[in-house]
Amino acid sequence: MNDSHIPMPVVGDDTLRRIMDRRAKEDPNFVTLKFQNRDYTFGELDSLVNRFANGLLERGLQRGDRVALMLPSHPDHLVAILALAKVGLVRVPINTAFKGASLAYPFDTFEPRALIVDTAYADALGEIALKQPVEMMLWRGGESDDFNALIEHANSAPPAVEPAADDIIALTPSSGTTGAPKGVNKSDRTLRAGPMGTLQLTGAKAGDVFLLWESLHHGAGVAVCIAAMLENITLAMVEKFSASQFWDQCRSHRVTHIHYLGGVLPMLLKQAPKDNDRDHDVRIAWGGGCPPEVWDVFAERFGVEMREGYGLSEMITFVTVNPQGPKFSIGKPLSYFDVKLTDDDGNEVPVGQPGEICVRSEVPGLQFLGYFRNESATASAKKGDWFCSGDLARSDEHGFLYFAGRKKDIVRRRGINISAWEVERVIGEHPEIAECAVVGVPSDLGDEEIKLFVRLTDNAALAAADLHAWCAPRMPHFQVPRFIEFIDEFPKTPTQRIRKNDLSKTVNGAWDAETTRS
Repeated sequence: MNDSHIPMPVVGDDTLRRIMDRRAKEDPNFVTLKFQNRDYTFGELDSLVNRFANGLLERGLQRGDRVALMLPSHPDHLVAILALAKVGLVRVPINTAFKGASLAYPFDTFEPRALIVDTAYADALGEIALKQPVEMMLWRGGESDDFNALIEHANSAPPAVEPAADDIIALTPSSGTTGAPKGVNKSDRTLRAGPMGTLQLTGAKAGDVFLLWESLHHGAGVAVCIAAMLENITLAMVEKFSASQFWDQCRSHRVTHIHYLGGVLPMLLKQAPKDNDRDHDVRIAWGGGCPPEVWDVFAERFGVEMREGYGLSEMITFVTVNPQGPKFSIGKPLSYFDVKLTDDDGNEVPVGQPGEICVRSEVPGLQFLGYFRNESATASAKKGDWFCSGDLARSDEHGFLYFAGRKKDIVRRRGINISAWEVERVIGEHPEIAECAVVGVPSDLGDEEIKLFVRLTDNAALAAADLHAWCAPRMPHFQVPRFIEFIDEFPKTPTQRIRKNDLSKTVNGAWDAETTRS
């Protein structure tokens, strides 16, 4: 092993099921989950998981069957996730915010045999017509309350059925910010490897506490949970992310590590400063997507150490990590992977130049396992053994990588390729802007024009013309947006990334710099 990689332990054949069975015997009294005013010991959680899993088997489900979960952020959701994993049922997560066509899509595409769903989503389900009706509907709540019956099953012993390390046990959605999400085949081995990267990045040890704010229908949230199954870490679970309550939640649960994605850090910084901003136990903030201009400001204000990494749905939660490297870097590859940065022709780019992040597994079983029933998409995402991410990065002379935006998130204006990420990071510095997003819209001159969507902070009254004037001295003229539209709320993925595909490409009603000048 050389210094171009981060050394990692072997991802063995010891499945999540076997790890949990062993921990339940060795340390059953460790408090592994906190939710509202209740603590769950590992032994208690494992008993609930076993009961639930045995109940599912008794209902006729078999190893390899696909089971959809449409549940809120609650310990019950975690119990269901772990129960499916213990017996080799294939988890199909359903975003609880989906409605209409977006809700029908995972059912029509992945055809789950069973659906475990909360009654709160009954109306949304009733409004869609499924091409492939679900054979088994198991409700949480209501008159039947199948969930309660499962979780109170008489048999709390480890189930008789278990998966092998390379069995597919989940179809996790790709990010879906620019199109319909595809189901990524995930094995027990790949689902354990990502959290092992989390532990390497965070340096978390037994007794540390993670704040669990992520939705459990997204892989990032599940990875945080699995990390706590691999190590004696406590999960402090909250129902949803709240910028205004975030630090109070950390204080209440004595949280030591916080995870960030998407716009989480800027949203926390937009909260009014308080005298107790540093009054907490958090040591490490870790995740992906921290804008460089936020790094030092966040670390200084809240008194935490920043640690960045990079991962993607198609591989594992973290492919690269930066536990001790230079600021702003996403680090170096875990020893499980090789990473190269390439141009459009597949040639490696020089140091300092942006290139597409391509990843190749050096460990059997940790390669991209493909998209469920989508051979064409699987083939188009690869070049030989390399998975081509669509993300851009630069490297420095020491081999550290720096994220540089999305390859497809480019606006081509007057023959110039403009990274939306680079424009957004500058505009996001404006004190009256809570969030922003850039998209390309058709131009009368060919190519595209830049349209900027802006959500203002509370009580802000920023005019489009004033924002345009603010941009002019801070970026090249070709990066200054022509169109500006204000928005009350952005459509989001579960990890707080803005779904740009849902933003309007029309310019009717948007402020237009060209009209103003004329």
